[in-house]
Amino acid sequence: MDGVPEPHTGWTFLTNHARVLAAIADNHSARIRDIAAHCRLTERAVQKIISDLERDGYLSHTREGRTNTYRIDPGKVLRHPAEAGLTVASLLSLLLQDEADRVVPPGRPGRPHATA
Repeated sequence: MDGVPEPHTGWTFLTNHARVLAAIADNHSARIRDIAAHCRLTERAVQKIISDLERDGYLSHTREGRTNTYRIDPGKVLRHPAEAGLTVASLLSLLLQDEADRVVPPGRPGRPHATA
């Protein structure tokens, strides 16, 4: 997750909140800097998203020395009425894949990309 992320324009299927939550699910002690690079967001944006997720009970953290360890509430129901009854666990099960299942497309070193 080194370097400055490439900017993205246009619409996407996932919200930044879902991306940050998935990054934390992948590594519960990830640094904000690493989450930001992975999600192609600024560190400030990630801080705001984490604050939103904590405020609404989707996420909590404990401080361990200089590191935060995050805990996701997998049973928390998604907010939008169209996803009524779906939980965070069901969303994350769709988004998370083992690193072994990911490939790096040509021309994009270090950026994992899910295979179809």
